[in-house]
Parts: sequence; structure tokens; C-alpha cells
Amino acid sequence: MLEIRNLHVKIADEDKTILNDLNLTVHDGEVAAIMGPNGSGKSTLSYVIAGKEDYEILDGEILLDGQNILEMEADARAAAGLFLAFQYPLEIPGVATMTFLKAAMNAQRRTRGEDELQPAAFIKAVNAAADQLAISKDMLKRALNVGFSGGEKKRMEILQMALLQPKMCILDETDSGLDIDALKIVSEGVNRLRAKDRSFLVITHYQRLLDHIVPDTVHVMARGQIVKSGGKELALELEKNGYRDYASAA
Repeated sequence: MLEIRNLHVKIADEDKTILNDLNLTVHDGEVAAIMGPNGSGKSTLSYVIAGKEDYEILDGEILLDGQNILEMEADARAAAGLFLAFQYPLEIPGVATMTFLKAAMNAQRRTRGEDELQPAAFIKAVNAAADQLAISKDMLKRALNVGFSGGEKKRMEILQMALLQPKMCILDETDSGLDIDALKIVSEGVNRLRAKDRSFLVITHYQRLLDHIVPDTVHVMARGQIVKSGGKELALELEKNGYRDYASAA
């Protein structure tokens, strides 16, 4: 379970507060969506949870299964079961995709005191997950994300998530730049990972993603705080009426 309590965050070295007394709980097995206008702090929230260093925590806690992850480095948060799928995945020239995947999986296994994967078991796991996400063998042979389309990069993010099996998955505008076919493939990959012991925080501007990844709860974010929460019908209301009323309420 993810619990965020009274979180206040500003940009490091600047007098600009981004998150203001933000409170949010995502229960085990829950898919929670966060929607809101540009500049409301949605991506900042995802970065702060993941451990990006560009922000200063002024107050509050972020608890993952009761442990305050603000006291942990980013790699320790990942090993504890946190995963962030980026809005704009980075290209890493010179780093082979398979090398990256193996290093990530074995790093987490070592942290948990588990044996590293043998080559045959690793290749079998990658191929099985890649087939479900329409990731070709050619993509797996290339440098990580180099020359990939937007949809291919997002599928690679979901492949990493499928292999690492995190407890808490944060999707930061995963639908950004996806056509209809790619959106369906990515959404199906996410839905296959839904489980009673795995939670999702889905950040998006648009209802269309939530037609494919149906949330249990929807939270409206404006001016750095959650201003309203409800069921999946709240997303339809936002699609119809926009964010004006919630932004003024914040």
C-alpha cells in the first residue's frame, strides 16, 4: 500500500512550491488514476515518489507498505517494489537492451538475497513477456530505446515492469504519443499485471486511457494537491466539463 501524508515539495534551489499538503492512499490491488491540468504537479509527484533529486521535501511522508521511502535512495526504492514508467523514456546509446534488462533484474534479486538468473531462464522470461507486448526480437537486439518509436518505447517500459514484478507501479502519462493500436497493446500489458498484491497509480490527462485501464478510483489534482476523489465516473465528468471548477477550488 502507498500512503502519502501531508506532502509539501518545492524545486531544489528555487523558492517555488509544487506540492502543497498532498494526501493520497493507494491500497493493495487498487488502480488509482490521477487527472489534472498541466502544471498541477502530477509528474512532480511521480518523480518525488521515485526519488528524483531535483526536489526538496519540506514536510510529509511517503510510505510504501509502512516504510518511509523518503529516507531511501532511488535504487533502494526500486528494490523495495517501486516502479516508474516515464512519460518520455530515455534513449541510452551503447547499452544493449538485453544487457540492461538482465542487469536490472539481477540487481534487484541480489538486493533481496536471491540468486541471479541463469542465462536460459532470463532469455525465456524476456521472450515470453516480449511476445505479449508485440516486441520483436530485433528490438531486443538494439540499444535501449535507440531509434524506437513512441509506442515501442512505452512497450519497453511495460516489458521492464512485467519482468521486475513491482508492488507499486506508477505510469506517468503512458498514453502520451500513442496511437490507438499501441495504446491497446500497452493497456493490455498493464491489465495482465493487475493483481491483489500489486497497485497502480496511473497519471493521465485524458479519459481514453481509462477506457482501457479501468481505475478503481479517480483523483483530481490541481495546484499541487488532491482536490476531489471518486469512482471511475469522475473521469467521465472531467472529460465532459474540464478542470476549471477544481482548479479554482484548490
